[in-house]
Amino acid sequence: MELNQYIPLVMMFVAASGIALAMLALSQFLGPKVVFREKMEPFECGENQIVSPKQRFSVRFYLVAMLFIIFDIEAVFLFPWAVIFKQLGFFGFVEMLLLIVVLGIGLVYVWKKGALEWE
Repeated sequence: MELNQYIPLVMMFVAASGIALAMLALSQFLGPKVVFREKMEPFECGENQIVSPKQRFSVRFYLVAMLFIIFDIEAVFLFPWAVIFKQLGFFGFVEMLLLIVVLGIGLVYVWKKGALEWE
């Protein structure tokens, strides 16, 4: 394998990195540096804060986040399976169907328990 085929890729990476670093440097040198009280406060969509940023989140938030990650991982497994579906044949189809059924049962379970309800 020749390394000459990677020269355009390396050049593109160097150019992109150079542009990014140049923009950061220019904003640091040319940007305004006025510091005032309102600017240093936490910013949330242009509005003043309603609650403290140190307020604790409900456990339901973390539960929904974990459920999202679990079902997001399912979607990640579906893509490579779909790419090599013909090579896997019927066995691959049954295995993926089993994964989807198990995750579907889990989804129905958490749905019935009310874990997806946001109050």
